[in-house]
Amino acid sequence: MPNTPKVLLLIESSREFGRALLTGIVDYARFHGPWSIYTYPPFFRDTQDTRRLLNRMRKSGINGIVAREMNEIPDVIKMGVPAIFASTIEPEKGIPEHSFPIITTDNCHISQLGADHLLNRGFTRLAYCGYDDISWSQLRGRAFQETISQAGHETHFYHQPRSKIQKRWENELPQLAKWLLGLPKPIGLMTCSDDRSRNVIEAAKVAGIHIPEEIAVIGVDNDELMCHLANPSLSSIALSTAKAGTEAAQLLDRLMAGQDTMANQKIIIKPTHVETRHSTNILAVDDPEVVTALRFIREHVKELIQVADVTNATCLSRRTLERRFLKTMERSIQEEINRLRIEQLSKMLIQTRMSQVQISQAMGYHSVDNMRRFFHRHLEMTPLHYRRKLGLQP
Repeated sequence: MPNTPKVLLLIESSREFGRALLTGIVDYARFHGPWSIYTYPPFFRDTQDTRRLLNRMRKSGINGIVAREMNEIPDVIKMGVPAIFASTIEPEKGIPEHSFPIITTDNCHISQLGADHLLNRGFTRLAYCGYDDISWSQLRGRAFQETISQAGHETHFYHQPRSKIQKRWENELPQLAKWLLGLPKPIGLMTCSDDRSRNVIEAAKVAGIHIPEEIAVIGVDNDELMCHLANPSLSSIALSTAKAGTEAAQLLDRLMAGQDTMANQKIIIKPTHVETRHSTNILAVDDPEVVTALRFIREHVKELIQVADVTNATCLSRRTLERRFLKTMERSIQEEINRLRIEQLSKMLIQTRMSQVQISQAMGYHSVDNMRRFFHRHLEMTPLHYRRKLGLQP
């Protein structure tokens, strides 16, 4: 009978990223194991504790490791066992760049999704708030700026204080509040993470700024607890972190069995969708009749509404509304109806366990074939992240 592999998981679990990775790893081990899984309480850990733990694990014959902190790389490499690291922070000098597989995030598409979410709500003033000294935050900021620039708009960036003392939250809070006060309003703001979004929301309260009426805020990770601890509740970009955890466990299994080698593998965590909550539940449009039309479309997106139905919800003639809608949104009323229905269909196909028959009925179609024809006729409107998730060609 083969020996049960011993796997050490050095992954902090107080946030959604770590918890989702662990969930994916455990799901794989449950069906393809068994594995003997070892963890270490993160609130007791420091560098010396980790080294002592690794020494004990080496003596007990550990077979594989998944770790989060890059400063653990030298000690893990000394172990001489397969290891995977979940971090985008650059390795320290002297460590081979590709001596281990990594789990990393698709920062470009994360930021594109965040930018599109704000642009689709009519924002022409945009901003980004992250951490100046963290590489993945910088990457997300640059990708956000590029998407906003392609849409013909400028991005306002927040820059942190330089000194460590000023970076302490109690000292940084007044500076962040001052920056928020100086931004043009209304404005759509993306942050690098849900935690940073909560910083922005807290600073906005200090500055007397209303969210989302003056500043709409979107974060990254869709940490349910953090998003609902925020007041108002935080809209956030959900990631395929659990799936990446499963892929990492699968790779580790091959490495431990000698069926693969540690060289330049990357497991990419991709964005899946935006979970819209109160912090971006607003339309930044100056024309009140266009706002009325947009709200009507959103409220009736599951119904087979026509342009005439949207017109009847306003005080304008069809021709006048179509002209003002196109000028404001840079797309027609019918294009907006189609776009939102495609988005709704994609979400239901990905996020629910409803059958296609149930989804077609919920969306007002007489048959699944009618729903499929609509979906494929407007396939170019399907956001790239949904196409990938649904296995469709970009």
